[in-house]
Amino acid sequence: MPEPPLTGVASNKTGILLINLGTPDAPRRAELKRYLAEFLSDPRIVEIPPIIWWPILHGIILTVRPAKSARKYASIWDAQEGSPLMFHTRKQAGLLDGWLRDKISTPYAVEFGMRYGNPSVASALERLSTAGCQRILCVPMYPQFASSSSGSALDAVYQYQLRRRNQPDIRTLRDFHADPGYINALADNVRQYWAQHGRPQILVISFHGIPERSVKQGDPYQQQTQTTGRMLAQILGLDDKRYRICYQSRFGPAKWIGPATDDTLAELGKNGCGRVDVVCPGFAADCLETLEEIAMEGREIFLEAGGKEYHYIPALNENPNWISALGQLVLQNLQGWISIR
Repeated sequence: MPEPPLTGVASNKTGILLINLGTPDAPRRAELKRYLAEFLSDPRIVEIPPIIWWPILHGIILTVRPAKSARKYASIWDAQEGSPLMFHTRKQAGLLDGWLRDKISTPYAVEFGMRYGNPSVASALERLSTAGCQRILCVPMYPQFASSSSGSALDAVYQYQLRRRNQPDIRTLRDFHADPGYINALADNVRQYWAQHGRPQILVISFHGIPERSVKQGDPYQQQTQTTGRMLAQILGLDDKRYRICYQSRFGPAKWIGPATDDTLAELGKNGCGRVDVVCPGFAADCLETLEEIAMEGREIFLEAGGKEYHYIPALNENPNWISALGQLVLQNLQGWISIR
């Protein structure tokens, strides 16, 4: 009889884990309450002492906000595929797997996990471990590094490691805000949209915002978003008068980095800008913040202020140029772990 495999023996299989923010299981109040409770309990998201924050969170926010958020999610929820962030991330993982198949000769596996909600980062790491992966590259799907996004995603990885006796080797991709493949994919995505719909007077480049306090404490996010925005504008041939870089999704009373996207859109509409296009380079996949806040609320703000024509340019999603750029990033960060065909 063949000898049974020895437990604890290292495998040469390599895992690739894509990590995104997360999504509720359904666009209903109960599911949103669970999701928001996990999200807003993360000290990377809300940097207020728990003794002050928890009564506010559980006494006010989780009583009022879930129903409102559920209505917003319902407005973007796909009847067949569910949450846009979920199905785009799942498709990206599958496409990356297919792209790598012709490039890597050693065994590997691709999974995705969500920082909040399901499937969790821990469950995805466990699936890779069960598949025999003793070496795992973790890729937060945030091009620009922020403590509240990439930092929190990697916290979930390290928390999994704390509970493991036989820990896998871990590598992490910190950010890719100035990666040429990523920038070119963004530019090609915009050009493809303009080829079908014409060009705007102004391109608004909108990123998720963070509190000013985070920047003062050393967060590189604002600098990296400015770099991404300028590189994108340059490759598109836009001078300073043809684009704006701004920030969306303000939350709470703290002062956030600016200018704010909603204020920028209102100003452009009021000043007689006939057409504005908005692109969100900080999101690798469309989600609530792009499809509802930007595509819907942003349109309303611009048109009500006097603007004439508003376009949201979809995120990279399953764009082949983006999948190729992502694949190249993965290969660069797997050097020494894999063999290339």
